[in-house]
Amino acid sequence: MQFDPPLIAGKLIQRYKRFLADVQLETGEVVTAHCPNPGSMKSCQAPGWAVRLSYSPSPKRKLAYTLEMVHNGEVWISVNTSRTNSLVKEALEAKKIPELADYTQIRPEVKYGEKSRVDFVLSQAGHPDCYLEVKQVSLRVDDDLAFPDAVSERARKHLGDLLAVQAQGSRAVLLFVLSRGDGLHFRAAHEIDPAYAQALAAAQEQGLEVLVYRAEVSPEGVSVGDRF
Repeated sequence: MQFDPPLIAGKLIQRYKRFLADVQLETGEVVTAHCPNPGSMKSCQAPGWAVRLSYSPSPKRKLAYTLEMVHNGEVWISVNTSRTNSLVKEALEAKKIPELADYTQIRPEVKYGEKSRVDFVLSQAGHPDCYLEVKQVSLRVDDDLAFPDAVSERARKHLGDLLAVQAQGSRAVLLFVLSRGDGLHFRAAHEIDPAYAQALAAAQEQGLEVLVYRAEVSPEGVSVGDRF
């Protein structure tokens, strides 16, 4: 996924009201950007950090700028969670995820479970459908990258939905995409959401497939990299 037009440089002043961020551009102008990230962004925001914004002026948008990534002094961190599924779809189409490369049909946002939507259903003649749920990981705790960064009943519900379709004979896969390159390990964030950590461990014991891939993040573009 390449950014065209190029992203705009700035420095973070503050993120507030969950979906807003004030940013000072290199010109000195201060703008308010949309922050499309429903999580806490714990470990992903500090005043003075370098950021990159996309710019999409439109009368249909309240805010023309969108916060895409931040730099913590070591690495770029992608924080726009609304791009994650597009990033994964691009990787699936390019066969960059070997464990999922056999499928020829990719259907996004399919209803399933109890009033849920799975991110993708992958199909191939002669194979059971694969239900693929995608989670972006941006939280760093010491040397670990962890999920989630806030208590998430929704994420825990998705585990149950995946196990349900697995019990019916379908393949179920949970894909974590690490949106930063500075962690040494990945784990569930038990100190933030112990219920999710327990549910994830139980789901894996029941056979849920879990994949973890690193994203390659730069101001020029973001892509799915190697398995972690």
